Amino acid sequence: MTEITRLFDFPYYQLKNFNLEKSLVTKVNGNWIATSTQEYVDKANAISRALLRMGVKTNDKIAVISMTNRTEWNVMDIGILQLGAQNVPIYPTISEEDYAYVLNHSGSHYCFVSCEEVYNKVMSIKDQVPLLKEVYSFDELSSCKNWSEVLDLGADISNQKEVETLKNNVKASDLATLIYTSGTTGRPKGVMLSHENLVSNALESSKRFPIVDGKTKSLSFLPLCHVYERMLIYLYQFRGVTIYYAESLDKISENLKETGPNVMTAVPRLLEKVYDKILAKGSELTGIKKKLFFWAIDIGLAYEPYGKNGWWYEQKLALARKLIFSKWKEGLGGNLSLIASGSAALQPRLARIFNAAEFGLMEGYGLTETSPVISVNDMRDGGFRIGTVGIPIDRTEVKIAEDGEICIKGPQVMMGYYNDPEKTGEVLIDGYFHTGDIGEIDQDGFLKITDRKKEMFKTSGGKYVAPQLLENRFKQSRFIEQIMVVGEGEKMPAAIIQPDFEYLNEWAKQQNITIPENSDIVLNEKVLQQYQKEVDEANEKFAKWEKVKQFRLTPDVWSISDGHLTPTMKLRRKIVKEKYIELYNDIYGY
Repeated sequence: MTEITRLFDFPYYQLKNFNLEKSLVTKVNGNWIATSTQEYVDKANAISRALLRMGVKTNDKIAVISMTNRTEWNVMDIGILQLGAQNVPIYPTISEEDYAYVLNHSGSHYCFVSCEEVYNKVMSIKDQVPLLKEVYSFDELSSCKNWSEVLDLGADISNQKEVETLKNNVKASDLATLIYTSGTTGRPKGVMLSHENLVSNALESSKRFPIVDGKTKSLSFLPLCHVYERMLIYLYQFRGVTIYYAESLDKISENLKETGPNVMTAVPRLLEKVYDKILAKGSELTGIKKKLFFWAIDIGLAYEPYGKNGWWYEQKLALARKLIFSKWKEGLGGNLSLIASGSAALQPRLARIFNAAEFGLMEGYGLTETSPVISVNDMRDGGFRIGTVGIPIDRTEVKIAEDGEICIKGPQVMMGYYNDPEKTGEVLIDGYFHTGDIGEIDQDGFLKITDRKKEMFKTSGGKYVAPQLLENRFKQSRFIEQIMVVGEGEKMPAAIIQPDFEYLNEWAKQQNITIPENSDIVLNEKVLQQYQKEVDEANEKFAKWEKVKQFRLTPDVWSISDGHLTPTMKLRRKIVKEKYIELYNDIYGY
């Protein structure tokens, strides 16, 4: 095997070992356009040659901001990295103010954008970013230079020798990328990841991926600017996987049917929505079909891996798979047998139902600062346990501190935060990265996350409350889209809830409740009674001091663009509390 030590080694490894006709596939004007491995490598070299002619030097920073995943992203990535320069991917949905901050903080010289929306945001702050020389767009825009101009500039191969020299000078320990965390508080931090950080993570995580090399298709839709999807893209290249890029979140089900992938990655929120849609369709059935559907659901929710439920259960499960779950699989393209879930805690019921339906849903755990994977479940060899994030990957040491915090040592641990030794020193202590997560390791080596250290709070009675555990249970209700448990320093926990308005409106129709606006729904007596019922049910499994005693509903939808959520769908707790401070004060009688 050609040794892979730098990120740009991956496409060359793929060229040598698989030479795919379809390496990267993106939909353009309604057609899936495939780029072969050879074309991928050739275009990346053209970008490298052009960037050299544009004055880009080793350690220069180039920003890439894309609304969707697309082939151009990968070509730019490899083209930049080959020069010993750094790719700075930026979340497209952050504020213009944060665009300016990241571009200035990173010192980006050029910026490549996907479309008009991103271009307009960059241009609105360009005068605040003195180092930024030029902006190029992947889409054809009348107002912006197109990236094809850069490809054309690199068509002349006379300086390829210079590219090769710079490539050969890049070491595994060199900085490869700055990934700005979408932090739930304060300014984004620039996480410095080396080639070795990401390469080691892709190679070690690959051992947990039961896929057929050179004969597997994946659908990619989680943002490439997020380290989770980006690392997996390198892993896919290593394993000779054809990567199809989904058009958008809205078109995932359509794209799944068109491409029939074997593997994809997901975040729990997406899986919750998929499951809710399946349930909604089942609820519309009548008679024996409806009975069968919910019989299969009950079977699925009792699922334990490795036949632990016994022979009679396995017989019923086989029947449920044949009659009901096989239709779910067809609806998601027919071939999906591995879903890697990360970024947030997965509800055990989802792990049960999706694995009962043979989707191979495996939960993992990691952070941007750990490139990202620390541990992941694997169905083979007893490596899967529901309610855990699996066994740590090879070369990774996990230590649980006295206060329960998970600490990591391994080749995936970041170099530090860019130009911020103080914050780096707060999390990198004696060679260990302190994750800020609380967890435990069971006797078989499986890691379990119990909460975010920073998010746990004490009530005025001195009792600790872990809000994530409560929130995960509450979100099992189809009436609840988002929820934030509050109560730090207060006499009791309470919750601010964003209803699932689509489901709530359907329910309201069935109850003959006519309400014109969302703001009226959340004040309706019958609606509030129903939510009280949902809250009481979710409270049952928690201790007395943990139970949510009061709640308030919000009339608007929580979103990334309005600041409620980070780009990876985590709650910005401080901002949510500020936005609904009147509801908070009403709960606690201020």
